[in-house]
Amino acid sequence: MMRNKLTYKLFLFVLTAFISLTVFGQAKIVTKKLELTKIPKGIKYEGQIKTAVSWVDSLGYNIAILTETGIYESKKFKHENDSGDAELFAYHFIVKNHSAVQTWKVYDFISDCPVDIEAKFIRNSFQVTDLNKDGVGEIWVMYKTICHGDVSPCDMKIIMYQGQQKFAIRGQNKVFQGTDDDGTKHYGGGDYKYDKTFADGPKEFLEFAKKLWDNNIMQTLEE
Repeated sequence: MMRNKLTYKLFLFVLTAFISLTVFGQAKIVTKKLELTKIPKGIKYEGQIKTAVSWVDSLGYNIAILTETGIYESKKFKHENDSGDAELFAYHFIVKNHSAVQTWKVYDFISDCPVDIEAKFIRNSFQVTDLNKDGVGEIWVMYKTICHGDVSPCDMKIIMYQGQQKFAIRGQNKVFQGTDDDGTKHYGGGDYKYDKTFADGPKEFLEFAKKLWDNNIMQTLEE
């Protein structure tokens, strides 16, 4: 009975995803929040979960998990004096025959930092799309990292995967740094470069990436 209920729930989820893809022209894939108790036991991850979702596309049943460690002292790194570390991870899995197979992992960190540390995913930036309408989800991850003791821009990245292919934009966010006596406002950062996969890929990918960057370019206090 329990197995039948689980099968029925999965059927409803797949049906909902299919209807949504049809109605909205496959621009955005429907994701479902994954509760901790529903994560398959074979999945291993580091850090504290910030985002955990599942969805269905032509690759099958997908799971993405984003985690952060927060600031701590890691045994992975050497330290001088009083310093800290912070790491973040993004994982993608395909579930087949009740077994989860990891297809890729994003990892970044700040280590041995004696001042302020940030290693965080940008709030509400994670998305799964199908911009080129090929049935395979494009998975968008955006985050920032920095070790600083002043008002300076963070390093910021957009990493997107479609299947096994990685796309990346790297640069800095924009930070307000002050106002002159004449009222002129000054900002630092904001520049970025995109890699060859974005340059050579479908134009929809780069257009979406640029919009995502612009929508999250300003450093905010609540993140």
